[in-house]
Formats: sequence, structure tokens, C-alpha cells
Amino acid sequence: MDLRRLFLFLTFSFSLVLLWSAWTRQNEPSAQAESAVIQKDPSVPLEPARVSEQQVMSSSLEAQKTSAGKKIDVTTDIFKVVINTTGGNIQHLDLLKHKDAIDKSKPLTLMQQQGDRIYIAQSGLLGKGLPTHNAEFSVTGDQFHLSEGKDDLEVRLTALDSDEARVTKVYTFHRGSYLIDVTYEIENKSQSALLPSAYFQLVRDSTPVAGASRFVPTFTGPAIYTEQEKFRKIQFSDIEKNKAKLPLNPDNGWIGMLQHYFVSAWLPEAKGKREFYAKKLDGNEFSAGVILPVAKIEPGQTGKISAELYAGPAQSKLDKIAPGLGLTVDYGWLTIIATPLFWLLSHIDEWIHNWGVSIILLTVLIKLAFFPLSAASYRSMAKMRLVAPKLEKIKQQYSDDREKLNHAMMDLYKTEKINPLGGCLPMIIQIPVFIALYWAILSSVELRHAPFFGWITDLSAADPYYVLPLIMGLSMLVQSKLNPVPPDPMQAKLMQIMPIVFSVVFFFFPAGLVLYSVVNNILSIAQQWYITRGTKAATKGVSKA
Repeated sequence: MDLRRLFLFLTFSFSLVLLWSAWTRQNEPSAQAESAVIQKDPSVPLEPARVSEQQVMSSSLEAQKTSAGKKIDVTTDIFKVVINTTGGNIQHLDLLKHKDAIDKSKPLTLMQQQGDRIYIAQSGLLGKGLPTHNAEFSVTGDQFHLSEGKDDLEVRLTALDSDEARVTKVYTFHRGSYLIDVTYEIENKSQSALLPSAYFQLVRDSTPVAGASRFVPTFTGPAIYTEQEKFRKIQFSDIEKNKAKLPLNPDNGWIGMLQHYFVSAWLPEAKGKREFYAKKLDGNEFSAGVILPVAKIEPGQTGKISAELYAGPAQSKLDKIAPGLGLTVDYGWLTIIATPLFWLLSHIDEWIHNWGVSIILLTVLIKLAFFPLSAASYRSMAKMRLVAPKLEKIKQQYSDDREKLNHAMMDLYKTEKINPLGGCLPMIIQIPVFIALYWAILSSVELRHAPFFGWITDLSAADPYYVLPLIMGLSMLVQSKLNPVPPDPMQAKLMQIMPIVFSVVFFFFPAGLVLYSVVNNILSIAQQWYITRGTKAATKGVSKA
């Protein structure tokens, strides 16, 4: 295999690796199986076995949708939340620090319940006479604001018509934090001990996020993390086919709902028994949640159970909040490389304060790190370019004898001291790094709506005037001119078409990715041109001597 064929092979291999990477992100396996369950209300999880003698309050999810309830508006420095007194659930949540993908004058709506769209956070108690997420609550007031000088805002809802216990659901919002504390205070009014459980779930339809690109695959759906089985994504299709597999008898971990750039997750206490579940509900709606046992509550006593709800941007630094939560930044199978790359990129941005310039500097640093490897590759290609006429002559001479042709070519390589595979290893080593950087730029919320300069006001969106893709296509064309011309006419035509094909594909890619490709190509052209010129000069010098 000559170097030109090898270069073509590597180019297509790189494309296949990108496709495979995208496929694996969409089809990651799940963990252990959870047994199927049957119950009256699919939106209310089954009780754990220890409280099976109690009767679960039953009402349908459809009933909750049609119930008007009372809407409570809660506003903090980063949230605008609507809580419905039916269930005391969060049925709308805006992230005030992030803009809508389509209408940038509006904040991003993470959760909503409108028309066919549903993405809400529910919770309830399991046990006779205890309120589920469909029970009615009362609250004093309908407007709550986090006041200046205050760090916390508390919203207390009291369950109605609960004969067994006085139940209060308490939301606590914190200034500058995407964490919301949700606590149940349960006062036992009965004559016997209570042994309830609490469940916390996210209900979402399977519709992709508005503004998502068909050319940039991202994951939407539930995800789970435990120390034993680590981070797992769960496909909606697996839940629908009853193939969703969840950890059995875990004593740690969390469950959440992912979409491009953002995540919501229920975070129970670090240690303690829990039961995860994921279910298909009505229509295209799905629930993912966790059931937590509540300590035994004697008559006249009060017990508490709580969990934190994270609703905000997916960032690698979320591991400080809960183990594995930082993995919600979907870097794919090259997370181990993408994470340090983005760490370096973010540190450059702290100094530069422009993500576009930071991408350029990071690309330069990567090119410098791989300079010796790239140089070896380009040196080999330069030598191949110089011996191309001799190779062509050999091919014409032995066109009807494949064995003699190969033998003559190997003799030529030995005479000219060329290793036809010399450029292979350097390129293979660099491919994982480039793919990791690709996903780091694609998945980092920090680049969402981040401006570069001029017409590029959002590095996460496609270039509106296609200037960068056209420059990238031009740079690929220039780069192809520096490479040896393939002797095979079909290969030669393919090499000419590739810049056009890549330009069209990159029309739909985020500008940050295209910027990286443009800078990488320009640096590669400069390096290859310099090495090719030096190789030619050295060859002429030897010839004159």
C-alpha cells in the first residue's frame, strides 16, 4: 500500500470513527434488569416491599393534567419556577442565566407542561393516606421572590385530606445555586407507626429538544449513576420495550434526565437504600425516578425525608455536587481525553475571555504537542511526492505483473530511504485527540451562545453566512495540492471532491467546531509547506553534490 492510498484510507477511517462515536453515544448499553411491574396508576411507582401492606393512593396522570390546581410563581436570581398545588410539583422552570435556543430574548425553558410537551419534576409519598404527586396541597401566597440580602427562599406546601399524617412539602431555593432542596415533613396523626417511602421522579416526553441539529447527534433521555455500575444512559426505546436495565439493590447514586447542554437530576443522600425505576407512561411520556425509604415514624412523632434536585447546565465540575454528575457533559467514549482538553480550554478562556480565541490557542498548543509526529508524516509525504514520477514509471513498466511491481516499489523505497508507513502512526495517534476535542467543543455549555467576533455571535450554532465552512473547504483544497497526486484516477477525483463535501457538511456544524478545523488546517498547511520545501531543497543539494 503506497502512502497516497494510506492517506486516503486514514481519511475515511477518521470519518468512520466519527460516525461510530456518534452511534455509540446513541446506543450505549444499560445496566442490570429491573423487574416489570403492574399497577393502576403508571405514574405512581410501586411501593417497596416493606410497606406493601399499605394501600397506595391512586389517581391517574391524566387527572393531574386536567386539574387546574393553583400555580405558584417562584423567582430567584437564576430560576423562574412554577409550582402547581396539585402534587406540589415543578411544572415549569426557566434558567434565567441561559437564553432560549431560538429566541435569545427569552430565558431557556428547561421544564414545562404545555400542549404535547411535558418535562416536570414530581415527588410524593407511598403509604396509606399519604399524598402522592397527584394530591392537593395548600400554600399561603402565590408569589415568592428571593429578596436582596437573602441567600435562601423557602416555599412550604401543606397536603390536604391526609387523615393519617400532617404532611408538609418544603422547597428551599439557594442564591446562585442550581440545587433545590425538596423535603417532606411527616407528622404521624394515626394510632399506629408509619413506615412510608418517598419517590422523586422526572417525567418527560421523548421529543427532541427544540433547535437541535440533525447533523450533530446528542442524547436526550434518562441517565443513572452508581458507584458500582458508573454512569449509564437509558434510551427511551429501551424503556418502551421493557429492556431498560437498572442497578439492583443500590445504596448510592442518582437518576436524572439529559438533553444537550442541560440536565436535571434527583440527588438523594450519598449513602442509603434506594430503588431506581424508569417507566413508559401515556403517549410518548416517560418517567425516571428513585424511591427512598423513610425511617419509622411513631404516633405523634415527625419524620423527614429529602432529596436535592439539580436543574441546570451540564458541566464537568458537577462532580463536586455528586459523584458522576460531571459525566452528564456528554463527551462520549473519549471522555478521558476530552475532559482535560476542555479543562485547558476553559483555563485559557479565563485569561483571554473569548472562547473563539481560546479555541485557536488550544488548537495551536495541540499542533505544537504533535509537531514532531506531524513532521514525520509530512516528511514522508514530501519524499513520496518527490519519487512520484519514478513510481509512475515503475507502474507503467510492470502494469501487467503485480509481483514485480511490488518488488520494484519496495526496492525504490529502500533506495530513497522512504518508509511508506512512516506517516501512518503519527496520524493514528492524533485521531483520538481530535475527536475528543470535537466532542468537548460540541458538548460544553460554556460555548453555547458564546460570541467570537463579527458575524459569529454563537460558537455553538452554525455560521449564518457559511464563511468559516467555505474557508475550511478552501484550506482542504490547498492541503490536497501539497499532497502527492494519487496515481489512481478515481482516487484523484475523490480527493478533489472531498473539500466540497466537507464544506457542505460543515455548513451545519457549530461554528466553534468549524473554527477549530480551519485553524488546524491552516497550521497543517504551514507545517507541511515548510517541510515539503525543506525536503526539496535538501534533495536538490544532494543532487548537485
